[in-house]
Amino acid sequence: MRFPLAPTVKIARHIIKHKLARTPKFALVLQLEPLHTCNLTCTGCGRIREYSTSLKDMMPLEDCLASAVECDAPMVSICGGEPLIYPKIEELIDGILKQGRLVYVCTNGVFMRKKMKDYMADAYSAAMEPTIVQLLSNKLISEKDAQIIRKGTVAGKVVIKPSRWMYWNVHIDGLEYTHDLIVEREGVFRECVEAIRMAKVLGYQVATNTTVYKETDVKELEQMFEFFSSLEVDGHTISPGYDYDAAKKDMVKRLGRQPEDFFLTRAMTRAKFKDIQKWGERFTIFGTPVYQEFLAGKRELTCTAWAIPTRNVQGWKAPCYLMTDGHYSGYQEMLTKVDWEKYGVVDGVARDPRCENCMVHCGYDPSGALGTNSKFGDTWKNIAYNFGAKPKPYLAGRNVMAYNGVSIGKGHLAEAKAAINSPRAAANGAQAVFTKAQPPSDSSAA
Repeated sequence: MRFPLAPTVKIARHIIKHKLARTPKFALVLQLEPLHTCNLTCTGCGRIREYSTSLKDMMPLEDCLASAVECDAPMVSICGGEPLIYPKIEELIDGILKQGRLVYVCTNGVFMRKKMKDYMADAYSAAMEPTIVQLLSNKLISEKDAQIIRKGTVAGKVVIKPSRWMYWNVHIDGLEYTHDLIVEREGVFRECVEAIRMAKVLGYQVATNTTVYKETDVKELEQMFEFFSSLEVDGHTISPGYDYDAAKKDMVKRLGRQPEDFFLTRAMTRAKFKDIQKWGERFTIFGTPVYQEFLAGKRELTCTAWAIPTRNVQGWKAPCYLMTDGHYSGYQEMLTKVDWEKYGVVDGVARDPRCENCMVHCGYDPSGALGTNSKFGDTWKNIAYNFGAKPKPYLAGRNVMAYNGVSIGKGHLAEAKAAINSPRAAANGAQAVFTKAQPPSDSSAA
């Protein structure tokens, strides 16, 4: 199977139950943001800008768990901000798993290894020694880490354990140069890779989550899939970058760049994603084949943002993850009060100008699953894709030159660092200005 049987059956039962009950709108995935604090300032991310006045605010654990119960989505994507900063993240994951839901922990990867070392300390016994030796030999933990792990942990401490119902969902926007440029910090790509390698040794399920921008090179995307397939990553989510308000304002004010130079139009998205169905045959791409056809420009879909609602520190965010026209105190209140007919694109015409270029998975992937624009054979197509053979790891991906940035002295700060370290700069005490280089462009999609 392309996807694990138990989660697939759970989601299918949820859809069938509501279809039989003729429920007009219901949740498939809850996007839960317990906080908006983050340790990175990724280009294109509007969260820390839109909620800049409430970055210190956090949802109480009880509210987080109650939100999952309230909308009753079979899947919960814990995002943010960086969710591993949330002080009770272990209790949150544990609580949602105990509710019988599938959990995706959407992380930038920086704190993953710390959380996994906490698990190792909690589970330590002599039987773990071969694993410790393996991690040491691969330089995924240090000798000091090993000593701490062997001491164990405080009894009763909640940790994030491997589970067939949980995925680490790691943000990866390209190979080293591109990814580090987009997250605006060098070294993050390498940490993500090492965290993923460690997670696979320990038995965790791991997925990657990629946003595609105008300057994203399509060939690099394929190489990225090949590289992470060689690491035996369990699946990939990929979605086009969309010029929503908070991100656009940040581009202009903070970076002095025009949004149209960074985000995708619909035509650009279709050009970038023209080969996504071929990628779906080679790699485990999460998402329905119907959504893949939509991205490739082979069909139209209407938005079903209500199926993937967002709950954050201010309430239930509407109408969708990317646009904010209000926050509501309850999921059902949001479903009732929002005029959903005002949003989305129907037959190529945007009902709201802000929706014109959006083809993001949180609005359109559930459309493929729910059959909102059903064509003959769609249901069988989805079943065949989900229950089909899982693509084998592409071991030749180990030959991909993934470390093409700071690791080989070609990071986006390389020129500035060279200027600072030059003999002339040292002699004059000159102060160099750090400037960001542009990632390689893909002229074929312009």
